Amino acid sequence: MSEDQAPKTKARRRGKPIEVWVTDDEKEEIRERAKNAGLSMSGYLRALGLNQPIKSKVDLLAVSDLAKVNGDLGRVAGLLKLWLAEKRGQGARPFEVESMMKDFRAIQQEMLKLMSQVIK
Repeated sequence: MSEDQAPKTKARRRGKPIEVWVTDDEKEEIRERAKNAGLSMSGYLRALGLNQPIKSKVDLLAVSDLAKVNGDLGRVAGLLKLWLAEKRGQGARPFEVESMMKDFRAIQQEMLKLMSQVIK
C-alpha cells in the first residue's frame, strides 16, 4: 500500500497479550464491570493495570436521571410559587407551601452535590 493509500488514522497495535488466571465467577465479575464502564474486558483490565480512572457508564446514566428529577423539582417549586402568588390563602396555608418550597430547594442542592461527586 502506498503512502497516499494509507489510512488516515493508525489503529493502536496490540500484539502482546497478558494471561490472567481467574475463576469463572471472577471472569463474570470483570465482564460485568467492563460492561458498566462501557469498555471491553481487555480495555477495562488495561485501564486498571495502567492506573487510569474508570468512569462507570451506569453512574453517568444515574446522574442524567437525577438531573431530570432535579429539573422536575424546580418546575414543581415554580408552580407552587405561582399558586402561592395567585391563590394566597386558598387550599393550603402559605407558610406550609413556603416550607415545602424550601424543602424542594434543599433536595435540589443535595442532588446537585451528589451528581458532582459521581462525575468527579
